[in-house]
Amino acid sequence: MLLNCGQSMPLLRHTDVPSRVKENFILTGYRFPNYSVKDCLLSAFRPTNETGNFWTHFLPVFIFAYYFVEVFGWEGAPHADSPFFYPLWNYFIGVFCLLMASSMAHLLNSMSLVVREVCFFVDYGTISSYTVGSSLAYYYYIHPQAGIVETGGNNGSQTDLKEEPAGSLSYAIPDFCVFFESFYIPSACLVAIICVLSCCNTRQRWRRHRYLIRTFVFLLPFLVSSTPIFYRLLTRSPYSTTSSSFAASTSTAGFFYRHCFWLLVSAVFNISKIPERLAPGRFDIWGHSHQWFHCCTFLSILDELHLIKAEVKAILLSPTLLLPPATLAPLPGPTITSTYGVMLLLQTTIISIIVWFSWHANCIFGPERDKLAKEHPREHLKCH
Repeated sequence: MLLNCGQSMPLLRHTDVPSRVKENFILTGYRFPNYSVKDCLLSAFRPTNETGNFWTHFLPVFIFAYYFVEVFGWEGAPHADSPFFYPLWNYFIGVFCLLMASSMAHLLNSMSLVVREVCFFVDYGTISSYTVGSSLAYYYYIHPQAGIVETGGNNGSQTDLKEEPAGSLSYAIPDFCVFFESFYIPSACLVAIICVLSCCNTRQRWRRHRYLIRTFVFLLPFLVSSTPIFYRLLTRSPYSTTSSSFAASTSTAGFFYRHCFWLLVSAVFNISKIPERLAPGRFDIWGHSHQWFHCCTFLSILDELHLIKAEVKAILLSPTLLLPPATLAPLPGPTITSTYGVMLLLQTTIISIIVWFSWHANCIFGPERDKLAKEHPREHLKCH
């Protein structure tokens, strides 16, 4: 049964669309998978069951950008193209691509069954890229020795790097040394690739538990990328308690706990499918779980941005830490290769994975797409 008419493409019930398009407990508001690009774009302004999914990640792009650019106006901040900000720009790229890919995937997935698969492959890829962008920001701004160091004294006092002799550089938890210095970024990249492979696979197998698998798969990159913050929470602040840097970084823990809270709530929505599970058909257009999932994930990203900004401000309040003497620098400063180069290599790998899965999806769904195109030509769709 078609739900509404007019010059725009009609919307359908779950009984009128291919099984691949159906979502659990969503009964109405479906678009048939034969839309043109123009039809898809116009559907952003119609009440379909994907409209909210689009806007809940498209509008946040502008909110995120508003809070992001604030950093460059701070007193004492280097120019926006300074190497100091390379990790922050990579984080921005990761978040921007995630939000745009997610919103566009929900808007354009009704072009065909194959395009639908490709849209969400890209969506999973950008989520993984975002986790590495976060890791780069954590590494250069929250890393245990990112321009700051704990003193070895017994009085608990801590000083800036320039006041420490070269031989005193150490970790409060020495066992983390090898991991942070050699394996943190490679591990983040490896886990990101595993996540893309796993999530893309859930579209072709493991369908019954796909939401559970996708949710827990992305728990792994969170645990890996957050290790610098876990380290910070388990040890004393690297800043002197009387310094302005210490005051600026005190909010880090609060932002991180909120970041975790919103991630947890988003996971609950994604797995439980509440509220539409409780009242199928009532939340088809507005208020279903995926929209709340989008809102919560963005709130988690926003708190993560505030967390990173707090640490950036703490470093900026100690200008000597930006360019420490080479002999005292335990952590090399960000370079194009160590930031943009890492992201480029990762993106190339992810794109290769997406291309492979897209080819496989075309082999599976191409014949069905062609069959649907013949059975349901766009010019013959009527309202009834």
